[in-house]
Amino acid sequence: MVLGPLAPSVHASDEEFRIISTRPGVTQPFLLIRPADQVVASVILFAGGDGRLGLSSQGISHGENNFLVRNRKGFVAEGFVVVVVDAASDNCLRTSAAHAEDIKGVISELKKIGDMPVWLIGTSRGTISAANVAARLKNCGPDGLVLTSTVTRESKRDLETVYGVPLKDIRVPTLVVHHKNDDCPVAPYEGAVALRKSLKHVPKIDLLTFAGGNSLGDPCESMSHHGFLGLDAEVVTAIASWIKTTPRNLSPYHGRPEGGNN
Repeated sequence: MVLGPLAPSVHASDEEFRIISTRPGVTQPFLLIRPADQVVASVILFAGGDGRLGLSSQGISHGENNFLVRNRKGFVAEGFVVVVVDAASDNCLRTSAAHAEDIKGVISELKKIGDMPVWLIGTSRGTISAANVAARLKNCGPDGLVLTSTVTRESKRDLETVYGVPLKDIRVPTLVVHHKNDDCPVAPYEGAVALRKSLKHVPKIDLLTFAGGNSLGDPCESMSHHGFLGLDAEVVTAIASWIKTTPRNLSPYHGRPEGGNN
């Protein structure tokens, strides 16, 4: 149950830092950014890596270069209310029911702002979080899902992949976005292509493929094809366009009252 902000919201520039209680003894921090003009939808952004951004009233302490994090203002410019989520205080697994419960609290906070579609967008290991939430939450869940640079293979360091999520339970429109030359071993392009076969029950699905841009250093980090370096504006615009042209009523949960089972 969401108890609301634990402390008054603090503004750093036009970004609003919030922290809510989601489970007994657990808190969920996030940044909230609102567009100046008309709102068309809201998006919750899940960074890659371990998901920890060190959010505070001072802003973001690390992970600023992550593809979604560095482009948060780009999504705001497209008319979206943007939420950037940090890891919860207990740093639970991305595939866990507890993680979905925490994001349910964030969605509830967005619903207080207005009756707008809520989309989840994950990148790299953030796709595991986004897919997990979409699979577990039903009548109080998201209206759509976007998976960018999806992690489909295990590494020696981390065994969690998007296949640790019950993908068959995802019932909302889903967009898969990938760079054709992604050289990250845990997120190959062919994995994104194959992923579509596991999303059997979504009402609408597309794969957007990108090429070009730049790649510097570690192929699994943000300054590479894995992070769409050099293609930021193009990728953000394409994602935003897909969301805007997807009817909200495609989600089987649209129009259902909140509450009841997840």
